[in-house]
Amino acid sequence: MNAVQPIATRKTRNPEQTRTDLLAAAYNEILESGFQAASLDRILAKTSVSKGALYHHFGTKQELGLAVVEDVIAPQLSERWFTPLQQSSDPIACLQQLLAEKIAAADERILRYGCPLNNLIQEMSPLDENFRQSLQRILDQWVQVIAAALRRGQAQQNVRSDVDPAEAALFVVAAIEGCVGLGKNMQSLRSYQTCLGQLQQFIASLAP
Repeated sequence: MNAVQPIATRKTRNPEQTRTDLLAAAYNEILESGFQAASLDRILAKTSVSKGALYHHFGTKQELGLAVVEDVIAPQLSERWFTPLQQSSDPIACLQQLLAEKIAAADERILRYGCPLNNLIQEMSPLDENFRQSLQRILDQWVQVIAAALRRGQAQQNVRSDVDPAEAALFVVAAIEGCVGLGKNMQSLRSYQTCLGQLQQFIASLAP
């Protein structure tokens, strides 16, 4: 995932715009520093929002972080993964295309930032149950969307009948997140792209 574009200073703002600006700045800060090291002062400096306005929208830093998960990270995944799969009649072709796009778009940002969802899973799931549950809901939905697409593919005879959609979907999500984490830790675009390429081969094997 890429950083949200920097926020332009505005002379006038409405409450909804203020909230959107805070979420965008917080997303970037968490992506760059992690949640625990994220600085509210740096977030405010990027938005020209007052501290009072921040606490009007988010009572605590935890509330702000959870809102980033639910209102920024989840919609990003929905746009990039859920919607294309829900609209496709051929899940194997769709998954192959989505992975091909990730391979083609890979650059140094993926090595620097990794995946914000995966980063928070690693950092916060052992520490905060509210974070863990919020992140788990996204993972559950991701698996469910892929599994539903594979079931439709079976009905269309685009997916082998002996494939267990739920199990295959769980593996695909785990592999995607694992590829990102591996590439980030190894600081190797080639390893990241190779890992995704192997996942493409697995997905191809699901065809009749």
